[in-house]
Amino acid sequence: MSPHLLRSPRRALQALITALPLAATGLAQAQVGMSEWRVGALPVTLVYPTQAASKIQTFGAFTIDVARNAAPLNQRQRLIVISHGTGGSAIADHALAATLARAGFVVAQPLHVGDNYKDTRDAGPVAFERRPREVTQVIDALAKDPLWSARLDLSRVGVHGMSAGGVTGISLAGGQWRTINLARHCNRHAKDDASFCYQGAKDGAARAERQANHDRARYVPDFFLPTDLTTPRGGGTPTQDSADPRPDPRVAAVTLAVPLAAIFSAESLARIRIPVGVVSAQRDEVLVPRFHSTHLLANCKRCTLLADLPGAGHFDVLWPWPESVAREVAALQVRGGMPVPGFDARQREMAHAKIASFHRQHLIATP
Repeated sequence: MSPHLLRSPRRALQALITALPLAATGLAQAQVGMSEWRVGALPVTLVYPTQAASKIQTFGAFTIDVARNAAPLNQRQRLIVISHGTGGSAIADHALAATLARAGFVVAQPLHVGDNYKDTRDAGPVAFERRPREVTQVIDALAKDPLWSARLDLSRVGVHGMSAGGVTGISLAGGQWRTINLARHCNRHAKDDASFCYQGAKDGAARAERQANHDRARYVPDFFLPTDLTTPRGGGTPTQDSADPRPDPRVAAVTLAVPLAAIFSAESLARIRIPVGVVSAQRDEVLVPRFHSTHLLANCKRCTLLADLPGAGHFDVLWPWPESVAREVAALQVRGGMPVPGFDARQREMAHAKIASFHRQHLIATP
């Protein structure tokens, strides 16, 4: 892996945000710092602007250019929380996190409990429900931390979600999902959206068992189903006293890359009131766009398509993404796990730059 590839998002970012007042905030020459932090038992990676010099660092198969444990800038900045995909980690989203840091943000990347590269025992609805609460826990803890509370303006927070992290982002924007929606979707589209419907089912027997579980509810009216299948989760249900569906009102903008969205009701997506930017990949076979990104964009009035990457597969939005990791992850997918040959990495860099520009537009007040 060539280290210079990890610096290239800066060029695309500068092309989009050169008109923004970075020099006045001391960010024009800032490097990218990174440190590990914890909220109780929840590991969190923090990425942020720093004046310390960066250098090439190796984390297992991953190589990045960063200043480890560097001091953050002594000024108040906005926060963006990144929610990784199923079985994911912070490091695979580092190119985006670094782009956001160069744009003037502090980025927090929680390692979601029970759904990360070390432990996937809760992957699926259990983790889907818990992930938004973990984001709120991170925001709350930063607000109380002596170092970071003085350096963060948490009145308007951004969230970014990739893949299953899309459930986190959409939920925090106010969207609602139900476990029965997942079963109903897979009753209808298991063949066409197989990597989603059979995620984690590694062989034919496991997939048959998964399909049998979905089939048990196929013809059963919601009224007769257990409440754990039919209870809306994620965003809030509007009431006479509050029409805001956000579970955390500090979340003011959300971006999503190849999001898991089929399980959200169209009605709840229509109630979203904050800006949401979406990046989709035209050759995504893990979360087929017509069931996920397209469903979201068709029903969410505040959602905007930031980029629709031609020639990109699901994991092409991540960087770094070493071949050894790509092969290991692809082996867990029903289809579509490997990066698409010939994908132009400049498209990913521009998508990252558009995500940064979107958050600056909606989180940072202009003079």
